[in-house]
Amino acid sequence: MSLTRDDLRAAFERAGDTHWRALVKYHEDAYPASRPTPGDICRGEAERLNAAGYGDGSRYELAESRVEGSSPSVTLVHVLRDLDSGARIVTPAYSNYE
Repeated sequence: MSLTRDDLRAAFERAGDTHWRALVKYHEDAYPASRPTPGDICRGEAERLNAAGYGDGSRYELAESRVEGSSPSVTLVHVLRDLDSGARIVTPAYSNYE
């Protein structure tokens, strides 16, 4: 089963409230300009991680998603667990949401 927008939101919340709030702040601080909403970012990240093969629920578990950095950009890192080996996988930082 592929990752969804809701899976990503839950992963940001598991990382701690500050990570979800950072996505909200990133969107709101741009007013009146338009930056992607937190939901748009979650949807985009779900698509990106699925395309990279991390959406395979029989192989990977999304443990948490973190926001690093701050305005004017946002950098995202995801922590997954390989269900076969138990290894922790940290994705490369991604920051293309401007």
